Amino acid sequence: MTYLSAEQILNSNDLAYEDVDVPEWGGTVRVREMPGTERDKFESQFVGKDGASVRAEGLEGFRARLAAATIVDETGRQLFRSPAEVKRLGEKSARALQRVCDVATRLSKMTEEDVKELTGN
Repeated sequence: MTYLSAEQILNSNDLAYEDVDVPEWGGTVRVREMPGTERDKFESQFVGKDGASVRAEGLEGFRARLAAATIVDETGRQLFRSPAEVKRLGEKSARALQRVCDVATRLSKMTEEDVKELTGN
């Protein structure tokens, strides 16, 4: 058996993506799996200062933050990066955001239990 080297692992293109039709927005968006460090950063938004409790905000902005973390252009660059853009994204159709979030959670292997733990539900 031959094992992968560190270089082979680090040079692999291992992030999955999927193009998602969003009729509410009049087109298609590309949704990318979150890299490990981005998922850690995303999840840390929901954890209290003690590292164990869920922040009081809970679900507030969850869909917009997840969509913003995973909608990318054709080169893999995030489209929504500023807090103002994420806030505006959160004002878009919940149905459209949910469609994007469904793909994002599947690609990033976020289970329903992960989401419940993050949001305190």
